[in-house]
Amino acid sequence: MSTRAHANLRELLENWEQRQLVRHVHHEVDPEYELAAIVKTGEGKQPFYFEKIKGYDMPMVAGLGGDRELLADSMGIKSSELVSKLINSIVNPLKTSRVSSGAVQQNVVTGSFNLGELFPICKYHKDDSGFYLVSGIMVVKDSNGDKRYTSIRRMQFLGGNRTNILISSPELYKQFLSNEQRNLPMEIAVMFGVVPAVVLASQISTHLYHCDKLDVAGALLGTPLEVVSCKTVDLDVLADAEVVLEGKILPHIREPEGPFGELGGYYGDQTLQPVVEFSAVTYRDQPIWQTIYPSSFEEHTPMALAREATLLSTVRQVVPEITGVHLTVGGIGRYHAVISINKRTEGDAKQACLAAFASDKDLKHVVVVNDDIDIFNPKDVEWAIATRVQADLDVFIVPGAKGSPLEPSHQLRGVSAKMGIDATYPLHAAEAYRRTSIPMSDEWQSKWNIT
Repeated sequence: MSTRAHANLRELLENWEQRQLVRHVHHEVDPEYELAAIVKTGEGKQPFYFEKIKGYDMPMVAGLGGDRELLADSMGIKSSELVSKLINSIVNPLKTSRVSSGAVQQNVVTGSFNLGELFPICKYHKDDSGFYLVSGIMVVKDSNGDKRYTSIRRMQFLGGNRTNILISSPELYKQFLSNEQRNLPMEIAVMFGVVPAVVLASQISTHLYHCDKLDVAGALLGTPLEVVSCKTVDLDVLADAEVVLEGKILPHIREPEGPFGELGGYYGDQTLQPVVEFSAVTYRDQPIWQTIYPSSFEEHTPMALAREATLLSTVRQVVPEITGVHLTVGGIGRYHAVISINKRTEGDAKQACLAAFASDKDLKHVVVVNDDIDIFNPKDVEWAIATRVQADLDVFIVPGAKGSPLEPSHQLRGVSAKMGIDATYPLHAAEAYRRTSIPMSDEWQSKWNIT
C-alpha cells in the first residue's frame, strides 16, 4: 500500500510506475476502437499507459480507478476504509485553495481551434454514433454563483470546438432550463487528467449533500486542493489537472446524441441534447490525456462507493448493527446490494432491505447476510443464499416501484419490482449454522507463509 495520498496524476503515476503497477503499451494505438479494446482486457481495473496514439504527440492513461485496492492506494488508505473515509470527507471537507497560477495553464489556446486535432478523442463501441469524451470532470456553479459542483458528463464530439453534452442530472438540467428561459448560456469547465479521488468525489449525490465535491476530494486526499481561475469563464479548476476545456452550454440548440454504449452494457437511444461551445483550452506542458472505458469497473466502482456511503448511512438508522455494504459490479454498481449485519433480532434483515430500497430508487435486489459472510466474495454470498434461505419465508417482492431509467427492463414498463432476500440464519438455530474451519497455529502459518 502507498504510504501517502497523491494529489495529482503525475505523482500518482510515478509512484505506481516505481511499484510496477502500470502496464505500458509501447506500440502505436488507434483511438478508434483499438485503444478501447486494449483497455477492456483489463476491465477498467488495470492501469494502462499508452505511449503512442495514432495522429497525436501525447500519451494517454486509462484504468486508474476501477480496482478498489488501487483506488484506496491512491489515497494512502486501505480498501476497507474507503466508505468510512468518504463519509467522513463529506462531513468534514477541506476547502480548496485558490492560487494565482497553475501548471494546467502553462499553455492556453483561444480563438478558433479543433478539439479533435488537439486531443485523441476515442470511439469505443461498434455502434456508437461518434467519437466521445467520457472522462471529463465538469465544473459548474449553481444559479446563485455561490456553490460549485462537479460531475462526469459524456460529450459527443461534433467537430471544431463543439460537442453535445448529456446533462441527465435533474438539478443540473433544471438549472440549464432556467438559464435557457432567460436566453443565457451556462458556463462550464471540464477537467481531464485527475486522480481517482477527484473522480470518486464527483459521484456523490448533489441532491442529498449539496457540498463542494472538490472540497470533499481534498478531504479524501488529506490536503486542500489548489485551484486556479479559468481564462474565459467564471469558474475555478484544479491547478494540477492535465487539460481543461472552458466553454458554455448554449441555449435553444439541440443536436442528435447517441446511440452510445452506456454504463449498463447496452446502447442508449439517440436523443436530442444540448450543445457546448468551447472558448478556451488550457493544458500542461507535455500533457497526459485520460479516458475511462464505458461500462467497466472504472466507471462502476467510484459510482458504487458513493452509493455505498449513502446506503450505509441510511440503513444504520434502522439497523444499528450493520457491519458492511457492497454494491456489486455485476449489478452495475447500483442495482444489486449486499448488506452484512450483526443480527440481534428477527426482522433486522428485512428491515435492512426496506431501508436500502428507500435509500436508492435504482436498487432492484438486496441480499442481507450475517457478518460471517464476506460481502465482497460472490461465492460466499451465494453460499449464504443457498444454505440459509427458504424462499417462501425469506424472499419478498415489492412490485411496481420506481427504478432506474438506464435499465432496459425498467424502461419496458416504467416501473421496477424490488426483491429482498434475507440470507441470515434464525437466531434460535445459530448452533446449526456453525461454519467449518481448520485450526492453524502461528507456527504453521509462518511455515507455509499463510496470512
